[in-house]
This record gives sequence, structure tokens and C-alpha cells, in this order.
Amino acid sequence: MNLFKYFKDIVVGELEQMAGVGELPSGLDTTRVAVEPPRERGHGDLSTNAAMVLAKAAGRKPRDLAEALAARLGKLEDVTEVEVAGPGFINLRLVPGVWYARLAEILKEGTAYGASDMGAGEAVNVEYVSANPTGPLTVGHARGAVVGDALAGLLAKVGYKVTKEYYINDAGGQVDTLARSAYLRYREALGEDIGEIPEGLYPGDYLKDTGKALAARDGDKWLDRPEEEWLPEVRQFAIDSMMDLVRADLDFLGVHQDVFSSERKLVEAGGVEEVLKTLEARGLTYTGVLEPPKGKTPEDWEPRPQLLFKATQFGDDVDRALKKSDGSWTYFAGDMAYHLDKFRRGFATMINVWGADHGGYVKRMTSGVKALTEGKGDLDVKLCQLVNLKRGGELVKMSKRSGTFVTLREVIEEVGKDVVRFIMLTRKNDATLDFDLVEVMEQSRDNPVFYVQYCHARCCSVLRHAAAEIPGVSLDPVSLAGADLNRLTDSGELDLIKLLAEWPRLLESAADAHEPHRVAFYLYDLAGAFHGLWTKGKDNAELRFLLPDDPAMTAARLALVQATAFVIASGLEIFGVTPVEEMR
Repeated sequence: MNLFKYFKDIVVGELEQMAGVGELPSGLDTTRVAVEPPRERGHGDLSTNAAMVLAKAAGRKPRDLAEALAARLGKLEDVTEVEVAGPGFINLRLVPGVWYARLAEILKEGTAYGASDMGAGEAVNVEYVSANPTGPLTVGHARGAVVGDALAGLLAKVGYKVTKEYYINDAGGQVDTLARSAYLRYREALGEDIGEIPEGLYPGDYLKDTGKALAARDGDKWLDRPEEEWLPEVRQFAIDSMMDLVRADLDFLGVHQDVFSSERKLVEAGGVEEVLKTLEARGLTYTGVLEPPKGKTPEDWEPRPQLLFKATQFGDDVDRALKKSDGSWTYFAGDMAYHLDKFRRGFATMINVWGADHGGYVKRMTSGVKALTEGKGDLDVKLCQLVNLKRGGELVKMSKRSGTFVTLREVIEEVGKDVVRFIMLTRKNDATLDFDLVEVMEQSRDNPVFYVQYCHARCCSVLRHAAAEIPGVSLDPVSLAGADLNRLTDSGELDLIKLLAEWPRLLESAADAHEPHRVAFYLYDLAGAFHGLWTKGKDNAELRFLLPDDPAMTAARLALVQATAFVIASGLEIFGVTPVEEMR
């Protein structure tokens, strides 16, 4: 149960009753009313902004409205104290029984606790990674892969029907460069001394295997043939080879996408022409000359007439080119086709996880989606800032074009999949992330993945010791839910229970904001609360989890330990991280 949503419904109900007896105008919009944990724990258990957001529409001073509403809330059975604070916030304290009921609820639901039907089965498309198929994935790609995968898991947890998608950019000039690079390696595999890799081609050694595989399949069939004959065949072979690498890297990271869409196939099937037909039918295209952009000139700008889309009508800064003067489509036109295709596949809600270098592309794409879907489609773009790969504080340099980059696989082999996945979520996606290969393996509080994993392992250790040392103790979660939870009266115990009870709200708010990093922050705080309670037990024997002479108290504390383990495991499950039972 989302306790905060439950009390919001109560607050809204009281407001409606006030309107019913003439204390407030009828029909007030309560959508902005919120019930949340107070910013400072000492202010109470719950806080509502109802008076603050409704005062103007109600024609009353916020403080006066708050006093009137507080008088009603103070009569509720579960409320022990109500206070009006500041300009009109209402803080509530609840009876302990509310929190004990939440603890029992966690034990009965296990790792399913916090799951909800907020999404109501709505179809959501999350597209992420979508790296050009020109080589193996780097640690930079890992961030988008993890953010997208965790976001998909988070949305599924709260009731959305999620499709995880990868868009293969296999129709641009970069795949022709790939084909020429692979063809060079093919010649090398057949015994030719190719010398130094020409500038402009991909020099990476990973293409040697592609060249050897092509030679094994086709022999010398393509030698001494003109480029127009071998380019299409080698290009497709190289793309398939690179996508095999990408899929293998994603599998190594624990990322398994549902759909791989090909740009080339979409274009060849007339997807771009369909975009043009749709926009023309709505009067949203024209032929014109764009003003030269300030700063760096984009590829699709030309100082001559082009076919343009009226992007400024949908929030963009300038209109955008769909077709170049030579008759070829712009990248933007192809991307428009892709998003129209997604919308027609049933995805009104689309989330794209892109690298920070695509920041200038967001407005044009969101304007395109608005135009093509007549406002029925919604596109949210999450930009992932750079990852600084370090070792002991020293930057590890990498360059994809020079062939000296550090691959994602190499990083996973060194520190493990779970570490990579968790660390990538310890900063908001639009903040630069430092990934230090030394620091992420340290066993300290400063290492969040260790700190959270250690919390789960410590919970499991307590439960194992209980089974070995307390005869007759039942560790079945349902049995623990029936323990005398009222015995949990220490402030540290109650604070931990209250934090556990925030899990359903945290999940829904993180899903609504499309921000999976909030889960990482929460798990770190939860681990801190549990480790703090553990430390109190070391200093005060009466607060230890296992008290052989007091089986009732032991059962109650084991209930708290098991509930903590369930919520930690639930969060790690969203991240695709395995909750460990022992730290080695």
C-alpha cells in the first residue's frame, strides 16, 4: 500500500466534505495536492501542501485554510498529532500501529511490495543504447544501456506494459565507412599487406575477425571487384557482425531488449515517404532557405532551397530540413519515420535514452512527434552525460576512432556486471559520472554498491545466525508478520520502518519522473538506516537483533530484518543487480 497516496485520498475527501457544507467552493482542482514525508523527520510523519495550493482558488489565506483542514485531520483515528507549520503546511503524526501494519504488509508481499497498477497497463516504448553498429560497446554506452534498462524495470514495476527497443542506425554514411573498413580487413585476411589504416576508416582490431569471417564465407569473391558490387554485401555482413558484438556485450551486461528495429528496412519500406505524405496533408512542409545557424554548422543545413518542416509551430527554434538539395533524405527525416512507426505500433508514450551529444536534437524530435501524432504522442528524451573512466583517480583515455578505446566488456570483466549497473545509477543521468575502477571495488561506505549489497548480505547473515542459534524460531515471512511488532519502539527501529514504508511512494514518483537514480539514492539511505541500527546493537546489547532470552523481541526484530532484505532485493531487481547473501 502507498501510505502517502492513501492519506492524500483522505485529505481530498475532507476537502470535498468542507465544500459540501459550504466551507470551500465546490469543484476545486486538487491535482496539485500532495502528501509527502516532511523534509525534516522531526516535523512529523506526513506533510500536506493542500492549503498552500488551494488557498487562492478557495479565496482564503493559506494559514486559515490550513487551520480549518487540520482540525478535521486531527480527528482521524490514525492521527495522534497535527500541526500547522510555516505559511500553511500541515504536518501529521500517526499512531505506531500504522507503521507496524506496513511492516507486516512487506513480509506478506515480499519483493512484490511496492508494485502497483499506476501504469494501468499503458504501453510504453523505451529505446536505449542504439549505438551505431560500427564496433563493440564502450563504457560510455553502458550508461545509457543501464539507465534505459533500469527505467524499463521501474515502469514495469508500477504497472506499465514496457517494450525495450534498440534502433539500428544502419542507413547512414557511417555504415558505408564500416563496410570499407571491413573490406580492408577482408583483404588482409586473404594475405594482402594493407599497411597503415587510411584516415577516415575504422582502425579497430575488432574488425580483423569480421574480415576473416567474410573471407571464410566468400573466399576471394570480392577481390578486384568494383566498390559498387561489393559494398552492399560487405556492408550488410559487417553490420550483422557488429550487431552480434553489440548483442553479446548487452547480454554480458544483463540487458535484453525486446525489439531491434532497422533504420535501413524502415527507409526501404517507404517510411520516410509516409512522413512526408502525413506532413504535407497537414500543410506542414514548404520549400525554403534556412538562415545559417550560429556556431557549428549541422550536416543538414544548406544555403539553398530545401524541403522544410514547420517545426517552429511545435516548439522548435527553427524549421527543419527533411530533404537535401540533392534529393536525399536528412537524418531527421529518417528519425521522424522511426517515431511515426513507433506511434503506429501502439506507443503513445515514447522514452529515448540518448548520449549528451544529442542534446541539440531534442527539440526538433519532440516537435516532430507532436506534429506527426497530432499531439497524441509524447516523447521524453533522457540525455546521459559522459562517463569519466578512471583508475585510482587517473583518467583512462579512450578513443573509438583510434581503436584504443576501453570496451564495456573489458570493464565488466574487471569489476563485474552488478557493479557496472549499480554505479551507473548513482548520479542523475544528466550529471557527469566518474567511474573509478579502483574505488568501485572498495569495501567502504563511500562505495554505494558495496554499502547496499552489504546491507542485504548482513540481513541474510542475521537470519542465518537466528536459524542456528535460536531454537524453535520461525523465519517464515508470514510467521514473522504475526510477531508482536509493537515491541519495536526504539527510535532507530521506527525510523527504519517508516523508511521502508516510503518504498511504494518512491517507486511511483521515480517512475512518474522517469528517474531510476532515485531508487539508488533510496537504497543507499535505507542501507544507512539499517547499518546504523546494527551499530546501535553493538553498543547496546538490549538493541541486538538476536536475544535468546526474549524470543518475542527476537521475532519482532527478525521481522524488521527480513522486511529490509525484501525491499533491498526489490530495488536491486529493478536495476538487474543480484542481491548477494554473503560478501566475499
